[in-house]
Amino acid sequence: MPLIGGLLLIICVMVGVAFLTLLERKVLGYIQIRKGPNKVGFLGVPQPFSDAIKLFTKEQTYPLVSNYISYYFSPIFSLFLALLIWLCIPYLTKLYSFNLGVLFFLCCTSMGVYTVMIAGWSSNSNYALLGGLRAVAQTISYEVSLALVLLSFIFLVGNYNFLSFNLYQGYLWFIVISFPLALVWFASSLAETNRTPFDFAEGESELVSGFNVEYSSGGFALIFLAEYASILFMSMLFVVIFMGADVYSVMFFIKLSVISFMFIWVRGTLPRFRYDKLMYLAWKSFLPFSLNYLFFFIGVKMLIFSLI
Repeated sequence: MPLIGGLLLIICVMVGVAFLTLLERKVLGYIQIRKGPNKVGFLGVPQPFSDAIKLFTKEQTYPLVSNYISYYFSPIFSLFLALLIWLCIPYLTKLYSFNLGVLFFLCCTSMGVYTVMIAGWSSNSNYALLGGLRAVAQTISYEVSLALVLLSFIFLVGNYNFLSFNLYQGYLWFIVISFPLALVWFASSLAETNRTPFDFAEGESELVSGFNVEYSSGGFALIFLAEYASILFMSMLFVVIFMGADVYSVMFFIKLSVISFMFIWVRGTLPRFRYDKLMYLAWKSFLPFSLNYLFFFIGVKMLIFSLI
């Protein structure tokens, strides 16, 4: 059963990623007062599938001086991690939703840094290496604030299982009592998934296309899929932590779609940040802020225990 459930979950995530790319192209089109994909099939709905066929049937090129094995396997490992992380989705059937789900999530996101680093380094291109290094610095910086925000809720909930978030939000969502923390989490998620306005790994103006500049056809498609799978996962996690985690209701998926739409909306609205300001934001703003909230939640928990 876990094997069948896991396979079904992965297939559904891949289909979700396909239509998330379509949604992004449509929304960006309307933001920029144009149509977006509308030629393939009805309203351009089969567009993602034709894109996938085009990408995977193109010729695979690789730089002669690259470190071929690590260059070849890093996109595959990247997609593997992005799909593996979905196994801690809080299903009541205990599909893979084990008691240390939060730690599993943190470990998998930390591993994602290595794939970007290896992809940038093994291409043996200066632009790719620079893009990879910038992405690594950015991801590591924002993991700290993500972990601290999660830790403050773990102190409140008293459990590493994502299912307990559902139990604690039966009457009141956490976004009501910690709205600023939700904003910090959202901004950190944008930075963690290398999205606009924090997409420095692929700052076209100075780095051509960042760490994936030497990738084409299948390798590029895998990196692309991994990025969008992690965007969907971060949206899901936002809903689980802040907006009630009842995975079995339709409202859960509507909320997930709204948060995913916000990722796209931000991309269509905001210009790219400056790199030093990004680092300043992580270490001088988000870190002290999330630490203060952490101490506040610890104080609340101690107060509750003393009253009991």
